[in-house]
This record gives sequence, C-alpha cells and structure tokens, in this order.
Amino acid sequence: MIKRIMQAALVTTGLLALGACTLGQAKPTAPVSKAAAPDYQAPVPPPPAAGNIRAICYNAADLAIVRARMVQQELQVVTLQCQGAGGRRAYETVYADFVGKFRPEFATNSRSLAQVAARKRFNVDQFVTEIANRTAQRAPTDKDFCARGKRAFDWAMDPKVTALDQVPPPYDLGPEMNIYACPAQ
Repeated sequence: MIKRIMQAALVTTGLLALGACTLGQAKPTAPVSKAAAPDYQAPVPPPPAAGNIRAICYNAADLAIVRARMVQQELQVVTLQCQGAGGRRAYETVYADFVGKFRPEFATNSRSLAQVAARKRFNVDQFVTEIANRTAQRAPTDKDFCARGKRAFDWAMDPKVTALDQVPPPYDLGPEMNIYACPAQ
C-alpha cells in the first residue's frame, strides 16, 4: 500500500514539475537604448466612479509612498527576469546603481509604508510579494517587459531625477490591487 502511494506521489510530482517547465519559451532579453524619459509606463485602466472609491482611496502622500515601493519591487523583478548575452542578468549593475542612488529614500519609504499599512489595514509583506508576483507574471506576456524596465532604469538614473517619486513604476498595479487616488473634492 505504501509502495503504491509513493509511486502515485512520484508520478504527481513529476507531472507538476513538467507542467512548471517553460520548454521552448524564450526568456525576456535586453532591448536597445532610447533617450531617458518617463514615458515607459504600461497603459492603466481608468478608475471607477468617484463615489465607488471614496471610502478606500489613497491621498497623494500615501499614493506616492505606495508607488515608490512599486518602483523598487518592479525594477527588482525586471533585474531578475531580463537576460543579456550569454544568459546573464542584463540589469544587475544598473539595479545596484539604482539602489545606491535611492538607498536613503528606500529606508524612509519602508517606515512610511508601514504607517500607511497600519492606516489602510494591509500587511506590508503580502503587499510587496503581490507587487513582485504581478510584475513577474507580465514578463512572459508583455513583449516590451525588458524594454519598459530599461527605460525605467534609464529615467531613474538620469541626473534630472533627484527623488524616487519622480520615477513612475513600469506597471501601475494600483487599480489591480484596489489602490486608487482619491478623487478631487
């Protein structure tokens, strides 16, 4: 009996592993360069009617904190997903430079995000994981995934950019995660 259970478990494990394989799927590759500009963000659906979101909306300050964390997480995923020549990570060096440039803001953002999370009643770890997962799901479906990430890095590292809140996230995941700007009153 135990032998049959073990055999069934092995077959199931093998099938699951085979299902997780990405045979024949190409990894995203690094794109060519364009001038640095904040024009890389994927299209964002329009927000719902103001009356429908007024109770759950985020003020401008809270939204800036959330979007700054989105940028950080999304560019981390871009770094892990996009490959250059020989299969190495295309943006590892620029990501290290990005982290170095905005390190003080990351620390401040982390504390501020914890305060927003307490007010809005969400778990920071789950929120950050959700951003990473949703971004990673775009790599195989968005043909511009790596190009969008490169444009974001180019813009973030441009000398004109002096603060993290000047860098739009490549994907504004807010609407997918029920994060909307409060409507003007």
